[in-house]
Amino acid sequence: MSIIGVGIDVAEIDRFRASLERTPGLAQRVFLPQELLLPSGERRGIASLAARFAAKEAVAKALGAPGGLHWTDAEVYVEDSGQPRLRVTGTVAARAAELGVQNWHVSLSHDAGVASAVVVAEG
Repeated sequence: MSIIGVGIDVAEIDRFRASLERTPGLAQRVFLPQELLLPSGERRGIASLAARFAAKEAVAKALGAPGGLHWTDAEVYVEDSGQPRLRVTGTVAARAAELGVQNWHVSLSHDAGVASAVVVAEG
């Protein structure tokens, strides 16, 4: 296996919150319904959403930042173990296949008002 691409992104949590408040429908354009909710059915916290947004940006960077990728074609989810994972479909899956991506590695973090994500595309 070899590294095909690495992406990193950060999102200022308060700025991300303001964007969601200022732009009705933005959350639904960026996230799948299951990304917006905790397993309990409660709405996910803003820091967690900001980290997921950063991960989606990092995915695009790991794929060479091509145009035409759809936000909802990259889903960030967490396994029961707590490990974040990535599920890709549509435009993101097509670009990943074009590049030979077979595995994804995702790391999410949020602290001190900033959310961050690193994504590694492996082929």
